[in-house]
Amino acid sequence: MKITKQLTLAILLVISTQTSSFAWGAIGHYVIGKLAEWQMKPQTVEKVEAILNKESISGVGVWMDNIRSDKKYEYTYTWHWVTTADGEYDPSIQEPTGDAYGIFLNIKETLKKGGLNPEEERDLLRMLIHIVGDLHQPFHVGKPGDRGGNDVKVSYFNKETNIHAVWDTDLIENKKMSYSEIAAELQKRISPELIDQYTSKTPADWLREAVAIRPAMYDIPANGRIGYDYIYKHYHHVEERLMAAGIRLAQVLEEIYG
Repeated sequence: MKITKQLTLAILLVISTQTSSFAWGAIGHYVIGKLAEWQMKPQTVEKVEAILNKESISGVGVWMDNIRSDKKYEYTYTWHWVTTADGEYDPSIQEPTGDAYGIFLNIKETLKKGGLNPEEERDLLRMLIHIVGDLHQPFHVGKPGDRGGNDVKVSYFNKETNIHAVWDTDLIENKKMSYSEIAAELQKRISPELIDQYTSKTPADWLREAVAIRPAMYDIPANGRIGYDYIYKHYHHVEERLMAAGIRLAQVLEEIYG
């Protein structure tokens, strides 16, 4: 059977829509990276950016999403999320090819151990930066059964989408601000006390925090239509998660390279 170019593109679009699970979108990841840069010692930032071949910490935040089209990195597809029923990590229900939580711990220890060639270290560092962000997008710490909210259909200002995508991108883009503007606003709220609060937690606690936000994430009217009211009630959760991720990314990078 001959398949036209148009049909092929349509099939690929459907597949892409069904399997999409990008966390935070570009703006969210850039914000997290920028906040991390501002919490780190200048010499640590310089060291990390040298390993990144002069790319910035904020700039490489979406690299792991971008490589999904490269077959060389197909093995990383499931590394963007972790599944938990109650906030506890259960290896038995994770993807056989790895999950964000387990891979994060592995990459962190591998980077601390050292002995990598420059390309290996650069790739793992870019992955680590991205995965820390993913672990703070609550739908990437998903409950079993709905693919991290991808199966929960909603109408966002009359746009047919799903609740995962709303949290990834729409809530942030509704601010109509650049990533640097959002980061600057959040940076004003970061105090030594807040840094101590977030850095005193373990990665296992990160999962519990995400699960604690779930009731708000699924606060959707029966008709599935959400808009300004949803943003008003829940955008503060997005801001809190971005700040937590930025502070903790700085903590992890200082632990490895500081």
